Parts: sequence; structure tokens; C-alpha cells
Amino acid sequence: MGRDGRRRGPLVIGALIVATAVVALGLFWFQPWTLWQDETVRDALPSTTPTPTASALAQAKPEASSSPSAPAGPQTIAAGELITHEHKTTGSVKIVRLADGSHTLRLENLDTSNGPDLRVWLTDAPVKEGKAGWSVFDDGKYVSLGKLKGNKGNQNYEIPADVNLAAYSSVSIWCDRFDVSFGAASLQNV
Repeated sequence: MGRDGRRRGPLVIGALIVATAVVALGLFWFQPWTLWQDETVRDALPSTTPTPTASALAQAKPEASSSPSAPAGPQTIAAGELITHEHKTTGSVKIVRLADGSHTLRLENLDTSNGPDLRVWLTDAPVKEGKAGWSVFDDGKYVSLGKLKGNKGNQNYEIPADVNLAAYSSVSIWCDRFDVSFGAASLQNV
């Protein structure tokens, strides 16, 4: 037993080291604790006031400048309801044009699971129910609007000015780590 016992010691220690490394890597990759952590966001709908240009001010009539006019407020131009994919997901999505002409994607009453590396994507993919829709959003064109701020609540995501909104028909809460949609919405013009 002396020689065999001495050989097993290093093998057992080596196996424990490998097993510990595999478990640590699995925990890092899957981050299962995020499924039980909720983060609620309460962003207010952004509002901007149009800034008059110098030429617009020069052209303004004196009597018109004495009575201020109300600036145009935010206007919803497209909307949709989130459906469940990989994880139960509910809420609504809006694309809002602000008074200054910029656009914001707004998630309202979002409720989904938390997860590692979740993103908000504008995509050109059709929204499909069930498993058939889980992985379609990275097949075509998409624009990442950034990391999901939280898995619950109301959130705003600025849409870059160079994005052609007509080229995108859906929104996905996308898990970039596992290439899967947690939930998605088709956008309909309002």
C-alpha cells in the first residue's frame, strides 16, 4: 500500500484542482445567481426642448416672440408588446421621437429574468413565438442600444442618429453570452 498510496495522493489532489477549476469556470460563465437578483429601473421619459437656430431667431417676428409657443412633446412613432422566448418576459416597447428630433427606445413595465450580458437590440428579424424565435435576431441586421439597465421597470435607450428606423422591425432583449433572446416585440407604426 505504501507505493500505491503515494501515487493516489497526487492524482486525487490533481482531480480536485481540475474539478474546482471546472466549477469556477461554470459559475463565471453561467452566473446562475443573476436569475434570483432583480434590478428595477425607473427612467422618466426624456423630454427636450427644441433649440432655435440663429436663422430661425432672426426670422421670428417681434410679436411672435412675445407669446411663447408650447414646444412639441415626445411622440410615439412605433410600439409593440414583448413576448416570452428563453425566459418569461412581459412589457411594452415604444420608439419615441423627442421634440429635438432624436429618437429613444423605451421599455415600459418590463418584467424578465436577469441574466449575464443582456442587451437591448433593434433588429430586422421577424418575431416568432416559442423556441423558433429564440435565436433569429443575430441572423440579419441589428443595432445594440446597450446593456439592459435592469430586468424590471421603465427604461430609455438612445437610438443613434444614423440609424435608419425603417430598416428595423423588432426589438429583442438579447443574451449576448448565450446568443438567445429572452423576449422580443414586433414594432408597429403608430
